Amino acid sequence: MRILLSNDDGYFAPGLAALAQVLATVAEVTVVAPERDRSGASNSLTLDRPLTLRNSSGGFHYVNGTPTDCVHLAVTGLLPHLPDMVISGINHGANMGDDTIYSGTVAAATEGFLLGIPSIAVSLAGVTMGHYATAAQVALELVQRYCIQPLAQPMLLNVNVPDVPYASLKGMEITRLGKRHKAEPVVKTESPRGETVYWVGAAGGAQDAGAGTDFHAVAQGRVSITPLQVDLTRFEQLDTIKQWMQE
Repeated sequence: MRILLSNDDGYFAPGLAALAQVLATVAEVTVVAPERDRSGASNSLTLDRPLTLRNSSGGFHYVNGTPTDCVHLAVTGLLPHLPDMVISGINHGANMGDDTIYSGTVAAATEGFLLGIPSIAVSLAGVTMGHYATAAQVALELVQRYCIQPLAQPMLLNVNVPDVPYASLKGMEITRLGKRHKAEPVVKTESPRGETVYWVGAAGGAQDAGAGTDFHAVAQGRVSITPLQVDLTRFEQLDTIKQWMQE
């Protein structure tokens, strides 16, 4: 099996190293990741300049672009064969609810999915970030499950793993995305040069976090597995908008 790994924290991130080490025991692993932290890059492609691919001392490839750039470049130009799976992560922090819209981790997996490859985004949900091995083991189990029983339909999974020892996990749950409260206001401050600058405010807390959501599963100590889709069409509003346009 051939697996392409990427992330949005950069090729030097400990989560990526943990994931590559574990998956190398069952697959041929190629790593193509951003040269620096590109958290929040979403599904952006770099179209205003050429991309450069370099090799790190650890054998990873890194690109001066976004997570989406990395997967796109690898699949459409670098690899001699299509990978059997694209896995993105392990992200430093959760990607639940509205986070998936902004997440570069999810975006890298989404690009694999758009290119016809089964894809998984893996994030470690916690504060101390001490258990990347737990998330890596969960990713390994999902890969092994897929090898034994591949899905007939294309697969894009968003996986959030509680930041606890593996033995402390309370199982896995198939979930839907929850929803956060409105983001906090930007933080206004002053640069050393006296210029007014702004930092994007923190994400809002969980709002829709009831049973069945990714937020709820992780809070209960379970791995959240959410199947995602890319079609953003709001089908139930098609007739409403048609009627609105005719009035």
